[in-house]
Amino acid sequence: MSENLFADFRDIKICYKLKGEGDPIFLIHGFGAKKEFWNGQIDELVKHFQVIWFDLRGAGKSSRPNISYTMKMLVDDLKGFMDFLNIEKAHLIGHSLGSMIAQNFTISYPKSVIKLVLLATITGIPDEEGLEMFKNSHIALYEARLKDPIITFYNKMKTRLTREFLKLMKQDPKLKFHNLFSAEDLIKSEGEYPWTPQDIINHANALGEHQTLNVLNEIKNNTLIIAGEKDRLTPKSSSIQVHEKMPNSKLEIIPGGHWFPLEKAPEVNQIIVDFLKS
Repeated sequence: MSENLFADFRDIKICYKLKGEGDPIFLIHGFGAKKEFWNGQIDELVKHFQVIWFDLRGAGKSSRPNISYTMKMLVDDLKGFMDFLNIEKAHLIGHSLGSMIAQNFTISYPKSVIKLVLLATITGIPDEEGLEMFKNSHIALYEARLKDPIITFYNKMKTRLTREFLKLMKQDPKLKFHNLFSAEDLIKSEGEYPWTPQDIINHANALGEHQTLNVLNEIKNNTLIIAGEKDRLTPKSSSIQVHEKMPNSKLEIIPGGHWFPLEKAPEVNQIIVDFLKS
């Protein structure tokens, strides 16, 4: 896999990887994740496009300034990053929090987006109490991982993968799914450069600011929305709601939990490639 590179702009360093040729794609990961989340997509996408996958501020190997982040800040990071790479227009693919950043970016910079792909998306966190529970659950996972990374991984995956997929992982932690990753690989990755409680708190503020229900109709860019049938964190009903608000959107619901880009990597990749090349 390609080497880590760093984009240095506006007092921040963004760690990224870049591979392939063709129209550029930016892959935007979700809350608590990092650029390695996209390992199920890279090999297929680079056959057709120039792919840029990166760590958000406060994640992975990017800068982690200890300030409360805003959604505008994360959007401006992406614009600054595109400018750093001299890329005027790109496809955006975002998962969960990444899909929220992609929504807000496209509202602010519609001419910078060719096509938009929203995975496990939502128009906003319902209330302050829900946000607080979400934030605390991530902090609890961080603390539990320090004591027992293996048990913590499987507990975390209960809300991110389907029971059937998780059962296969437990039966054989070395088994490579789609010839790409095993449970052992994911457990190791979870322990490398994890989000700290402070990173979680900083990002939660940006997450709480995401409210696009009344402005999604402003996005005229062609958009693909993919939802997991059994997603417990961003249920398919939220993707249906986004689809109904966006005039030029297409909705696909596939089997899988919140991490369906990993669980159903071949199917997800084919749907995305077909959409972006159409």
